Amino acid sequence: MERNNIEERLLMPKRGIPVLVADLAAMAASLAAIVLSITPLSEGLFIGPVLLILGFVVFIATFIVLAGLKTLRPNEAMVLTLFGNYYGTVKQPGYYFVNPFCSSVCPAYDKAAAEKAKREKESGGNPSSTTQIATPRNRISLKTMTLDNGRQKVNDVLGNPIIIGAVVIWHVENPTKAVFNVEDYPSFLSTQTDSTIRNIARLYPYDVFDDAEECDCASEKTLRGSSQEIAENMKAELQKRVSDAGIIVEEVRITHLAYAEEIAAAMLQRQQAAAIIAARQKIVDGAVGMVKMAINRLDEDDIVLLDAERKAAMVSNLLVVLCGGHDAQPVVNAGSIY
Repeated sequence: MERNNIEERLLMPKRGIPVLVADLAAMAASLAAIVLSITPLSEGLFIGPVLLILGFVVFIATFIVLAGLKTLRPNEAMVLTLFGNYYGTVKQPGYYFVNPFCSSVCPAYDKAAAEKAKREKESGGNPSSTTQIATPRNRISLKTMTLDNGRQKVNDVLGNPIIIGAVVIWHVENPTKAVFNVEDYPSFLSTQTDSTIRNIARLYPYDVFDDAEECDCASEKTLRGSSQEIAENMKAELQKRVSDAGIIVEEVRITHLAYAEEIAAAMLQRQQAAAIIAARQKIVDGAVGMVKMAINRLDEDDIVLLDAERKAAMVSNLLVVLCGGHDAQPVVNAGSIY
């Protein structure tokens, strides 16, 4: 079965104030006709029932006309249907009169329900079965909104479980698509956001620790080191998924990124070990350079002539002093070194 692609049709309805004034005047005239029909009815004149029926018909019609008066605030839209068919969309703010038989019902984001769903998801529950994220309204907000779906556990490209959270800055660009192309566009965006974050996060490692890995993967993106670029990839992917719903994704921001509790301690030890190894390597490199400089200076200035065995002993002692974790205890040799 083919889906009907409805093109947006903008309406320019009549101003509501003149219609309201005319409706009130007609209501007053209908009441006057009902009152004036009392005397002819008592006298049995034909004009009495005519005035009474006409007054009641006009009076009822004025209430029907009142149903067509609509108020639209800035950054809001109203999608109208008439007897099940798409009638048009109103985007300009103001007080208007539309066909009183048109109806305007659309889903709207419920912040309280969304917060409840987020808490249930973080606690391991199933928010879709207990929480409705949409409530009926007559207007679609075109304002910029923030969607925070909370944190979720995913696996990075190395299989490590991580906790990641992101917020989405979005707004409705095409209210007609938002109403007719998807069942519930706020929950549709929420579901697609979760799926996008999970799919993008599993393509990258959380971080790179070893120097060898850093040399081989210098250009590789990581979730911790390239969060802004990965957020841009999330934005592009999410925009493709929600374009049919008339939604524009303005920005995606990663708000939380950490290892899952079950491996957080092990990964902390790994980071500490990597830092200790890197520090020791710097110390050894510096110590070797200082020992080499000391031996070269002694040879160049002919201060003392050392054979290979004495040079090895000197190198050993200097490396112990320079690479040791504590201050060295000096020992003075009062005799001959030979």
